Amino acid sequence: MAIYRLSIQIIGRSKGRSAVAAAAYRAGDLILNERSGILCDYTRKRGIIHSEIMLPENAPPEFADRALLWNEVERIEKAKNSQLAREIQLALPIELSKEQNIYLAREYVKKHFVEHGMCADVSVHDDGKGNPHAHVLLTMRPLNDDKTWGDKQKKVYILDDNGNKIYDKNKKTYKCNKIQTTDWNEQSKAEEWRQAWSDMLNTALEKHGHSTRVDHRSYERQGIEQIPTIRMGVAATQMERRGIRTKQGDINRAIEVTNRELRQLRARIKKIKDWLYSVPITDAPTLIEMMNGVANGKNLETHWKRLADLKSRSKILVFLQNNSISNVEQLANKIEQMHKLQYDVSGRIKAIDRRKDKLVEHLTNVDNYKQYSPIYKKYKELTGNKQIAFREKYSKEIEQYESAHKYIGDHLNGYGKIPEKSWRTELDKLTAERYSLCEQYYKLKDEVKYVEHLRRNTENLMKENVQKHTRTKTNNLEM
Repeated sequence: MAIYRLSIQIIGRSKGRSAVAAAAYRAGDLILNERSGILCDYTRKRGIIHSEIMLPENAPPEFADRALLWNEVERIEKAKNSQLAREIQLALPIELSKEQNIYLAREYVKKHFVEHGMCADVSVHDDGKGNPHAHVLLTMRPLNDDKTWGDKQKKVYILDDNGNKIYDKNKKTYKCNKIQTTDWNEQSKAEEWRQAWSDMLNTALEKHGHSTRVDHRSYERQGIEQIPTIRMGVAATQMERRGIRTKQGDINRAIEVTNRELRQLRARIKKIKDWLYSVPITDAPTLIEMMNGVANGKNLETHWKRLADLKSRSKILVFLQNNSISNVEQLANKIEQMHKLQYDVSGRIKAIDRRKDKLVEHLTNVDNYKQYSPIYKKYKELTGNKQIAFREKYSKEIEQYESAHKYIGDHLNGYGKIPEKSWRTELDKLTAERYSLCEQYYKLKDEVKYVEHLRRNTENLMKENVQKHTRTKTNNLEM
């Protein structure tokens, strides 16, 4: 079914990345990087079903040439830490055809980026394995009305009370603030783009007769009591498609099973509560009548069926005795306790799973950090064009290392070194606690089953009482 994913990243020179290489890779194209002299050849890349350049009205028409556009971006950005392009990656719904997905991606890009002055390089990928998606590379510098590049930001000088510029003796320049010339980098834009994609996806799904809907908000923001699955990543996704089980895949499968079981149990308990409180007290049978109903509720034909039924009745009796239940009111109190326990257990399981997901993410980044460290070390030892060429060849590995390095640095929480042992110990402890909670959960499932058995036979008893009352009334009228 359709999933929601919209990720945003910046392709910047500070990380050794190239807008030309990024564009060539996503479009499966051959482009010479004029700045470095490196030929980026990704013409053997498969699964690209559509690629095109979309331009705003004030863009030079020659920018429709991918090589020219991104080499121009590389040329105009002079700084060594320049931000070259913004990439938006969109998950496309598998319910729609390839043509419908291409149209959907184009309309979204046109309305929310191109019409606001950005040049867009759109590439739609679909290898037929159930993961259609689009890569959208966007220029980050505005264009002037005369079709020349504009400024990303402008200086606004700080003035004194007399309206004069203030000179900073330490920096030897006039004090000023830098103001962005567009709103493209504002934090609110990401939320706006995410919601807009959600709206367009749902409109397209409805238009083509599909009942599936998506939501750009997290489960917590939607008020849904559900554990979110973790992001698989490209490598794990490809391994799973080849039938190779991965740690991330196992986590997601466990989460899906847990979510399904929590929903089912919550619904079953609610159904029991609704039924119990809908039965008038005067009509409710006693517990003895309920148990008699269990005993007489089946037309048993064989010894094995009678034996199975006897075991079932004995378990229900033990359940009632262990919980000191001798009347309907006590049964109602027990159901309230079951409801609270279900809420507490599911809440704790969800909290544990969220923390476990985070720890797995920590440790996955630790593994990537260790695995790709030798490649990154060799990369740093090179200089000039050799370093650039090495980066182009091992871009994925280097990006994995840099991403892991930054991630670990952001999550050290004051540790002087990577707390890998502490993270693994906590993960093991949470895993053990989760098993204990699952035992409580399965015991609760059994208790719900016993109460449901009582309920079914109670309903049969109440129907029989109504039928007896009706027959008696009919006989009295005939007499």
